[in-house]
Amino acid sequence: MEHLAVDPYIKITQWQANEPIEEIHAPYYYVVLINGSVNFSVDFNTFTCRGKNLLFLSPYQLLQWETAQVQKLLFLQFHGDFYCIEYHKKEVACNGILFNNIYDTPIVRLTEGLYEEVLQLFNRIKNLEASQKAYDLSISRSYLQLLLALSSREKQLTEAPGLINQQPDQDILRFKDLLETKFIQERSVAYYAGQYALSVNAFSKKVKKQFGKNPSKLIQERLTLEAKRLLHLSFKSVKEIAAELGFEDEFYFSRYFKKDVGVSPKQFRDRVGISIVAKKSK
Repeated sequence: MEHLAVDPYIKITQWQANEPIEEIHAPYYYVVLINGSVNFSVDFNTFTCRGKNLLFLSPYQLLQWETAQVQKLLFLQFHGDFYCIEYHKKEVACNGILFNNIYDTPIVRLTEGLYEEVLQLFNRIKNLEASQKAYDLSISRSYLQLLLALSSREKQLTEAPGLINQQPDQDILRFKDLLETKFIQERSVAYYAGQYALSVNAFSKKVKKQFGKNPSKLIQERLTLEAKRLLHLSFKSVKEIAAELGFEDEFYFSRYFKKDVGVSPKQFRDRVGISIVAKKSK
């Protein structure tokens, strides 16, 4: 199946002072370079950045700005056809760390030295942006891969994964492993609370403290993430995906997906495309 043309495949834009900052909801991956103080939400989860940071967004995540006082704000967007993070997972371990990570913040804090290195990579990609020559696109792809590799390493070296609260509740941390094995069969918060012999209210408070989200939100996001994965990494029909994820029919699945993502499963697949990983496995 051919997907809709989506251009540009890689592009960098810079926010200009005194202009409004537009929200993002698009079929691209985004890397946002921030130098300043901002408050924003991603899929209605609120975050705060101070200083020099990178923010990572997967296709059709909704980024909305609340307040911003910034010296520099750069947006790098790329399509999965330009650089497939799943295909390059051995070279760059960013999937599940920078992108598609529902348990951790989508932010990487930058040292002064790393900020300058990242800024230089942004500028180099920008300088090649207008060129459609194969070797320039290859160089841009290499710069992007280096940017993602540096960011992934920094996040793993400096931050404990899955810890919003730096004094972890070890029992509640295991909720992540339980959810990973049960999210298709079990969508009730009461089920998970019961595994800890806690009331729904007490369990929800503990999960919220640990991960920054309530358990119902995590269950919903994990199911949606799996739906996105199957739409992007397989040739399975929407009907087949709905059945695999335990939905009564494809129409209920489509309504559920669109309510959470903002587009239907078909629109998501058309615009994000089917990964080279799926094509090579046929």
